[in-house]
Amino acid sequence: MQSRPTQKALPPTSPVPATAVAPRTLPLHAVPSTLLIPLAARAAGDACFPHLACGDAEASRQLRHLGVDVSTYLADRPTVLNVLWRTRRIRAAGRAFFARHPHAWGINLGCGLSHYFQWLDNGRNTWVDADLPEVMALRRALDPPLSPRLRRAILDITHPQWWQALHLPRRALAQPLFVVCEGVLMYLRPAQARQVLAQFATHAPAGSRLWIDVLPQCAVGHARWHSSVGRTGAEFQWGIRHPDELCASHPRLRLLQLHSVAECYGWLGRGLDALWNPWIGMPLYGLAELGV
Repeated sequence: MQSRPTQKALPPTSPVPATAVAPRTLPLHAVPSTLLIPLAARAAGDACFPHLACGDAEASRQLRHLGVDVSTYLADRPTVLNVLWRTRRIRAAGRAFFARHPHAWGINLGCGLSHYFQWLDNGRNTWVDADLPEVMALRRALDPPLSPRLRRAILDITHPQWWQALHLPRRALAQPLFVVCEGVLMYLRPAQARQVLAQFATHAPAGSRLWIDVLPQCAVGHARWHSSVGRTGAEFQWGIRHPDELCASHPRLRLLQLHSVAECYGWLGRGLDALWNPWIGMPLYGLAELGV
């Protein structure tokens, strides 16, 4: 999850190294507290919403090692539900993608502490977790090396050349990519969010997929009213008025699917979604699949 000032250090992607750094010695104040919101939901949210349970063993382990109190985040049940819902959606999409492209690469931009490869590792694919230096330092301290096919990259997606910082080999670009960017773009300025989409469309091979979560324009500037995000000082800076805006950044972009979290609330949620859609043009919280 990225909502920090621009960083210029852009070293190459590398296999996950072993580390002996103790997590509790890291300056956690330097890591955005927004990281804890999805971590808390994935580590402990299954008990709140058993029908959306993710069984995230990595999040549970990370939270134990961090030893931080996340009870305030768990009290925000709608956000816990949102995180579990999008995790299950992305996980299902990833499994379907790698069933079609078993040797393909996956990339998690602004990965925070999420760990999709625990579910998507098929023994043949490769995964890259990418985020800012302080986030990746925390990951190195918390995560053991699980596989030579699990890599890390340090980058800042607000940098115009962030795609080059992935240092993807030719074999990665010889087939479609599965890219995730969750809990990130809404914290960027509109021009920055659009350039992330444009960079993906410019460089990703045909058949690639990008999954992002989106907010409506009316949410911009109102993060203080969000029970969890409001505590962090982060602000929502990017939202859209209509789904078509997601494809406006580049002619290759196509909107393949747009899901609404309202589906988790049954007929009442779908009814309310239909009611407010003419006014805001979007779900209150959506998950979009873009393709090239």
